[in-house]
Amino acid sequence: MNEIMKRYVNPARSEWPSICERCISDDEVIEKRVREIIERVKSEGDRALYNLANEIDGVKLSALEVTPEERREAFEKVPKQLRDSIALAVRNITNFHLAQRFDPVRVETVPGVLCVQRAVPINKVGLYIPGGTAPLFSTVLMLAVPAKVAGCKEIVMCTPAGADGKVAATVLFASMICGVERVFKVGGAQAVAAMAYGTESICAVDKIFGPGNRYVTKAKEIVSSKVAIDMPAGPSEVLVMADEEANPAFVASDLLSQAEHGCDSQAILVCSTETIADEVCREVCVQLENLPRKELARKALENSRVVILTDADERIAFTDMYAPEHLIISTKDPWGISARVTSAGSVFIGNFSPESAGDYASGTNHTLPTAGWARSHSGVNLDSFVRKITYQEVTAEGLLQLGDAIVEMAHAEGLDAHANAVLMRMKELNNTCKN
Repeated sequence: MNEIMKRYVNPARSEWPSICERCISDDEVIEKRVREIIERVKSEGDRALYNLANEIDGVKLSALEVTPEERREAFEKVPKQLRDSIALAVRNITNFHLAQRFDPVRVETVPGVLCVQRAVPINKVGLYIPGGTAPLFSTVLMLAVPAKVAGCKEIVMCTPAGADGKVAATVLFASMICGVERVFKVGGAQAVAAMAYGTESICAVDKIFGPGNRYVTKAKEIVSSKVAIDMPAGPSEVLVMADEEANPAFVASDLLSQAEHGCDSQAILVCSTETIADEVCREVCVQLENLPRKELARKALENSRVVILTDADERIAFTDMYAPEHLIISTKDPWGISARVTSAGSVFIGNFSPESAGDYASGTNHTLPTAGWARSHSGVNLDSFVRKITYQEVTAEGLLQLGDAIVEMAHAEGLDAHANAVLMRMKELNNTCKN
């Protein structure tokens, strides 16, 4: 069998870090170019956006913002069956994110001391939607729906125009059904810069969301000193855990559905026996030949891995080290195994839970941490679009309860003004009590 993915059989733990490496290079040329683009947008505003669209994408724009007429045209171009499918996805995504709403916390820590925490929406958010070979209208749903549920006051969306100077009809329809009122034909690092610093047409936002290519990812990293971003992100990835309960054809389809994203995507199979590995790899070769994007997928598979670990504990430990963006568990007792995995962006349980479900319509969010960031970052969720503010009210009774402890701690840190702020109030209260 002509196997594409590199295979490892019971590798020693010392080998795991190299097996877990992603195919991401730190390209100084890209960083230099991105910094140049950001500086142009900061200094030239809209003019830079027009010029960069022409220079980079060969598109001469007559206007940056999508017009109402273009929205109407887009609506008519999207087939009704697809419109209905998108509407179903919006309902499910909305319901799941509505359930994440945060109830205020009210705690009286001691008599007279009330502590409160409330969630408030981020006022202005910017959504980046990739274009390229496959305009990702599903990403509009994953970002705009929770932004709306959270109550963000202003939502700006940027996405590149095609060669005809228009935004993909599916992307525009998705923005309409999600209630995004302002959409701009701006892509790449220049879109990130525009949302971070503002131009004559595009307002500066408080937080930027959305995936993108290496230029977009580097731009988000650079502007993160000025504006919040959703998370570090890179090329998409999946890890499938499989044992004798798995369906090899299903597993192969999951690996390929990841690989077809692009040549820098990565698919990892972690399985219990070489027999399972053989069956899955055979299916991968068969199914690959029928894919329109097979050349992209083949290049991704060349940077992908098959890891055979006969010990179940080792399979779980390896998965945690890899910390996949998407984790599919096609094994016996998948829920039991999922409870032991602590590092993953989103988990798909059992043979009938393909990653595609989460990518489109099950209701969970598909904007997830990659490149091992799942060890420390959550995927996009309702909390991503809100801030938590705390409040406290201390009554006279409460201050008398806490005052001595606060003063003692302030003096221990050498912060006498902190102590005085309490002592003055306590003195006033004691005088009042005496009178």
